[in-house]
Amino acid sequence: MIAALAALALMSVPLQSTEDPVVAAEAVVDRMHAAASHADADAYFGLFTPDARFIGTDATERWSLAQFKAYAAPYFSRGQGWTYRPHDRVTTLAPGDCRCIVWFDELLDNDAYGLTRGSGVLRRTEDGWKIEQYVLSMPIPNDKAKAVVALVQSPVEARPDADPAH
Repeated sequence: MIAALAALALMSVPLQSTEDPVVAAEAVVDRMHAAASHADADAYFGLFTPDARFIGTDATERWSLAQFKAYAAPYFSRGQGWTYRPHDRVTTLAPGDCRCIVWFDELLDNDAYGLTRGSGVLRRTEDGWKIEQYVLSMPIPNDKAKAVVALVQSPVEARPDADPAH
């Protein structure tokens, strides 16, 4: 009888994962980068929540998961992924008992763009940690910021990289 009561009491206690949530969430971000590098669309998009958003470097790039899939599909289908090598990641577990939200920022090396920055939020779901939001940006050194702002604000036809057909 005592054993039965003890078993019943244990069943009513929510199970807590012994896994370190920061380590588990960071592993998801690492898998995201690896899947992108290998153009593995199923693995890549499977790491995001259904309502996730991806925010890219251009001001027009605030995409729902469906929009981002549509953007990336032609690249991934040709085996063209993108490789960002993360380092200097800082990850924070949200305070509280749920241990279900993590946010992070990281520096990334990319062959085409050089140093970039990624940041995001992950949420623990029934299927494990999933990326809720990812933001890719380009850090601009303060001493170069005015020149970059002037370039971005200049009319398209005055920019040296402008396509005259557009």
